[in-house]
Order: sequence, then structure tokens, then C-alpha cells
Amino acid sequence: MSARINAVLFDLDGTLVDTAPDLGAALNTMRKKRGLPDIPASDYRPQASHGSQGLLRIGFDIDQKHPGFESFRQEFLALYAANLTENSPLFPGMAEVLDSFDARSIKWGVVTNKPAAYTRPLLAHLGLLERAAFVVSGDTCAQAKPHPAPLLHACQLARVTVDNCLYVGDAQRDVQAANAAGMPALVALYGYLGVDDRPESWGAKGFIDAPADLLDWV
Repeated sequence: MSARINAVLFDLDGTLVDTAPDLGAALNTMRKKRGLPDIPASDYRPQASHGSQGLLRIGFDIDQKHPGFESFRQEFLALYAANLTENSPLFPGMAEVLDSFDARSIKWGVVTNKPAAYTRPLLAHLGLLERAAFVVSGDTCAQAKPHPAPLLHACQLARVTVDNCLYVGDAQRDVQAANAAGMPALVALYGYLGVDDRPESWGAKGFIDAPADLLDWV
């Protein structure tokens, strides 16, 4: 990296925190209520970064055009809200990365499309809410990723410039948002990528196979 990195912005689901187990549990609870078998983690994990829309698509083959979609979505969100801290740990090695950033006075925080009603309780449970220099949720700004507004807002909160920031995410919209903001992006290959994803074509600055690899970039 040519410019000094003073702040690291993290996507939440699939990058900072492994939320797929709790998201999948909510989905499979819905399926059990309807007499359907569980969907295995190998199938729902790639959809975990895409929120309720992606999970309901794989769980029930419905999208926003379906007349019952909103009812399904509200049921899913209620179930998820009730168990969002049951089994959603930091990815292995991430705690040490955050400790290193703190020791080096590198600011870090979250920029996610997940609504604040779920983001903030989850981060508080993990002891990260007060440590983070900024938390920008999906409903913090008028636009969500891939729009650059949430990333630019995070820079304002951290009082840093985009040139001195790095965004880390596991979805194409993360890289699109970073590129639109003029901020270098890394793809977390350990995250929720599906077999059809082609991260090498997204225009990222680089890739990391594990959280610890981030220290090579900062």
C-alpha cells in the first residue's frame, strides 16, 4: 500500500463475524415449522452475506416479487433477532488483528448493510461496540452499499481521508462501494463466497485468506 493506513473498515457478516450459524438457524427453524428438512451449512453459508433476501431465496425459492415475501421476511427477522448472539463468533484470528490495531492506534469499525437493530446488539455482545471507532449500519445512511455513502460517512466519523483507509469485505458490493469511494478494498476469501463468485474480477486491491493476513497490508 502506498499511503499509510490509519483506519480499517470491515464488512460485518462473513468478514468480521461468522454470523452464518445464527442466520442459518433462523432459516431452518422456519423450514421445520413447515415440515421441511434443514438446509446444510454448506448451502446457506454462501447466502449469509446477502441477508434475508438471499437466505429466503435458498430456503423457500421466493424473492421480493413473491406475494408472501414480506411475511416470510418478518418471520425470519423475528427468529433471527431472538438468537443473533447464540453462535456468531469473530472469525479465527480476528481478535488478535483488532488487538494489534488498537496497540498501533489504527482506527477500525464496521460498515455493513445489516440494520442497526441487529448490528449493535451483536457487536455489544462481542465487546466491540465501544471499541469500534465507528459503526455504520444498513439504515444509517440514505443509501446502502454498493453506494459509497456509508464508507464516506465512516471516514467522517473516524476523521480520516479515504486515501488512508482500507475496506475489507467478502461480497462484490463491498468492492464496488470501496471503488466508488476511492478507497482500496481487500476481499476476505474466508468469507461467504459462493461457487459462482469471481472475486478476481471485482477490481479489489488484493485478497486475504485469513484475518491474520490483513496485518501484511496495514
